Amino acid sequence: MTEKLGVMVCGHGSRDQGAVEEFASVARGLTEKLPQFPVDYGYLEFATPIIRTGLDNLREQGVNRVLAVPGMLFAAGHAKNDIPSVLNTYAAGHDGFTIEYGRELGVDLKMIRAAGDRIREALDQAGGDVPLHETLLMVVGRGASDPDANSNVAKVMRMLWEGFGFGWGETCYSGVTFPLVEPGLEHAAKLGYRRIVVFPYFLFTGILIKRIYDYTDVVAARHPEIEFIKASYLNDHPLVIETFADRVREILDGANNMNCQMCKYREQVLGFESEVGLPQESHHHHVEGIGTGDDGGDDHGQQHHAHDHTHDHSHDHSHDHGHSHDHGDDHGHHHHPYPHADHPLGPESMKKDDA
Repeated sequence: MTEKLGVMVCGHGSRDQGAVEEFASVARGLTEKLPQFPVDYGYLEFATPIIRTGLDNLREQGVNRVLAVPGMLFAAGHAKNDIPSVLNTYAAGHDGFTIEYGRELGVDLKMIRAAGDRIREALDQAGGDVPLHETLLMVVGRGASDPDANSNVAKVMRMLWEGFGFGWGETCYSGVTFPLVEPGLEHAAKLGYRRIVVFPYFLFTGILIKRIYDYTDVVAARHPEIEFIKASYLNDHPLVIETFADRVREILDGANNMNCQMCKYREQVLGFESEVGLPQESHHHHVEGIGTGDDGGDDHGQQHHAHDHTHDHSHDHSHDHGHSHDHGDDHGHHHHPYPHADHPLGPESMKKDDA
């Protein structure tokens, strides 16, 4: 039997018609990115078409191998359990029909750049002359009962905070976990920043987005001395659609999920664009081969045995790129200048007393 591939985007579903339309818009965008495949979509609940209907549509077009991806930012219960259950049940009921399931969008540099664009748009629209050092970024996640998913929001926040060079960054959540939006913003308001940017790290609109903005208004009314800026959620940003396309391609390519993908040398990390393509070399070459009797002046507080100190991550890179992660230690050589070296809360602040 000839193999015919199709793509299925599996969403959670929402009672909000706007969210349903936005999800459909992303699916249409994916059709343009992957013109070689039929693309369909469906939801777990609250909206139609359901996932089964989308799979029926693909099957009717002669598709017998489906590349399915979760239409979700992070892998919590829905992406880890509910969607695979629906897909497995469907595949089991249709002979000769296979479904392969890809990973969630996750913490991805394209997603970070899309988020950065939304924040930049909000800052440009707000105007004014408040420096980033006097601005706090509040990233709002969905909130899950899965701490792994929640911690990913915190990682996104850190990459945006550091990428822009905001004065401070905080994370809060719209539900399930803590801190929720109102207490999170109240805490942020105590930190003394002139401006707070509230950015919902969400794909689509819905009741939660409206609540996030409503709580922002409530806290802003209590703190007229602080300017609160509401950034837009991700929606159908071109880089979001491109990340969905990447997830589909990964299924075919057999993805290498090594976290070197997040490395500032490999792709444009927000704020570190100037370092793309720089040679990745170990900063430990000056201590390689030095025995335990001489620590070579290397201030790790650990003994260097005579081994090659280019860290093995205990998994196959499938390509040798000499990727030895330095420890951020200040050997004072070979380090590319850090873009926010003058951040008032950074290393410069330690030197004030030296003068």
